[in-house]
Amino acid sequence: MQAARRVAGGIVIAIAVCSASVFSGCAAIEVSEVSAEGYIDQRRGDVLSTRQISAATSGTLQVVGLDVSSCRRDSLFCLDALSSTTELTEERRVAALAEVWLDTAMRMEYGPQPLPQRYDALNAYLEAAKHAYAYLFFTERPPRDRTFEERQTQVRDYYNFAVQQATAQLFSSRQPNAVLGGASTRQAAGWIIHKNLDEDYSDHAVPAELIPASELSFAGLHSIYRRDGLGAEFVAVMPDSASGASGDERPAYSQTPYPVATAVMRFAGNDLASVMQSRELEFVAYDPYRHETVEMGNTSVPLAANFTAGFGLWLSRSHFSNQAIRTLLGRGGELGKPHVYMLQPYDPNRRILIMVHGLASSPDAWMNAANEVLGDETLRNNYQIWQVYYPTNAPIAPNHYLIRQALGQAFAHFDPQRKDLATHDIVVVGHSMGGIMARMLVSSSGDRLWTVFLEQNPLEVEELARVHQELDPYLAFEPEPGITRAIFLATPHRGTPFAELGIARWFANLITLPLAMLQDLSQLNKTLAEPGRRSQTEIHLSNSVYNLSDKDPAIRVIATMPISPTVKYHSIIGYNTPGARVVDSSDGIVPYASSHMDGMQSELVVRSDHSVEEKPVAILETRRILREHLKASEADRR
Repeated sequence: MQAARRVAGGIVIAIAVCSASVFSGCAAIEVSEVSAEGYIDQRRGDVLSTRQISAATSGTLQVVGLDVSSCRRDSLFCLDALSSTTELTEERRVAALAEVWLDTAMRMEYGPQPLPQRYDALNAYLEAAKHAYAYLFFTERPPRDRTFEERQTQVRDYYNFAVQQATAQLFSSRQPNAVLGGASTRQAAGWIIHKNLDEDYSDHAVPAELIPASELSFAGLHSIYRRDGLGAEFVAVMPDSASGASGDERPAYSQTPYPVATAVMRFAGNDLASVMQSRELEFVAYDPYRHETVEMGNTSVPLAANFTAGFGLWLSRSHFSNQAIRTLLGRGGELGKPHVYMLQPYDPNRRILIMVHGLASSPDAWMNAANEVLGDETLRNNYQIWQVYYPTNAPIAPNHYLIRQALGQAFAHFDPQRKDLATHDIVVVGHSMGGIMARMLVSSSGDRLWTVFLEQNPLEVEELARVHQELDPYLAFEPEPGITRAIFLATPHRGTPFAELGIARWFANLITLPLAMLQDLSQLNKTLAEPGRRSQTEIHLSNSVYNLSDKDPAIRVIATMPISPTVKYHSIIGYNTPGARVVDSSDGIVPYASSHMDGMQSELVVRSDHSVEEKPVAILETRRILREHLKASEADRR
């Protein structure tokens, strides 16, 4: 009986407690587990990553009696309420304002929920960037005190994305001069914008396109190389960007038609209150190759950069691979002579790395090798890449001469006195036939090529005198000043028997020499045909495939030319003959015996076909040699 009373009493007490809980407004806390997939979303999920307001901002809104749904229905009311509240720390309030402004801008630009006309996406992006800027540099704690905080990473991303979108909108609004040219001060969306371009871009034309690097991805490249930091990363597509053609009227060199730039916006004001009230900003575009940090609000921070985007977009739009085949067959009229493409604006303090592709090839062949140099901070900070693009249907000797001319034009323009670090301790890298060109750049010809020429084209003494001046630049040369290291990849120094095979001969017969070269040859023969000529000899040129035969006299004498004693050289050789000794092996096109050279600083044999320049092991070896060269040249200068 007593036990029954105790049970009944317990039930009554439980009911009373539950009733009290209900009427007092108390709610029980429910606990649920977070999945592994939700780990990052819980900490980093926000308007950029999930298109939903972050947990941090949602919590901030609840503290002041707001919620995400009502804020999205009327963003301006929500923003006013957040701006006027005194119930929050400045860090928490300003960070939430940055995200709500960004959410408003993105819904204006992308939908799907339309907002009233009184909203302006450009203004919202600028407000988002301003509030993120204020949080990062003018709230109580400096950025270094929040280094490991997720919220700072989020707000930095809000700034970068808002600057990216605002810059793109200013450019695409048919008033690109608002940020990229013309007057130094403009107005847009009720803001005063002061343009202060970095000196690297101050003389450049206004781009034809301005593409956010974050919107680009590239198939075929092993990696995308970036530097995390502050700022919006862009590729500027310059007017008349070459599609691989150099044009006879243009110089034989060009700085990159797709330069990369990093944009930042500094908002007027020296303290939090003045920045928050500001409607004025300074826009600056930096060359990220030359600037690793940027001053923002009396704080030096890393400058964001994308080193792959411009290079990748250039290769993608240039269609070099298709053009290279057409050129080889004499059907690609765009490329008549060699052209030097600089992958960044000329820098007097970075050593030049010259890359020369092989037969039926183009700068595409170096896409991963060049990208890995751009992605290596030490190499990127000490080298600038010049890619030689030349018509591979032309004979070796004329191509070599015109490559020297193109390089000489570039040297004469950028450093006529040859005083810059850039034009000393140059490295040249050549693959296949490009390795032959590289070999000739660092060699002394003597009279070797003249001897071969006269054996093939017997001329009378007076006939020789008539053409000597025209031909001497092609047949007589000394090492190119400034080049102190060479890397040969799968180079047929002594030619290849592959060029003698039936299929190679058949292909060689399809090749047509460049029109400009045929015109020069015709002019030489006209010179020989002047009155008083006694013989009927006419000069003939072999095309590039015939030149690469191991029986070709020219290739055989080039292999005997002495390399400058100031040049160190290395070989990377493909091995594609299973079971054979290295000395008896081949890469499928070039025998080891032809690629091997005495006197090398190093030789690496890689299991590879002829396209050894694409292989990661070969790229790593190239990077190792470039680092070795850097150490040696710096030691020599001490």
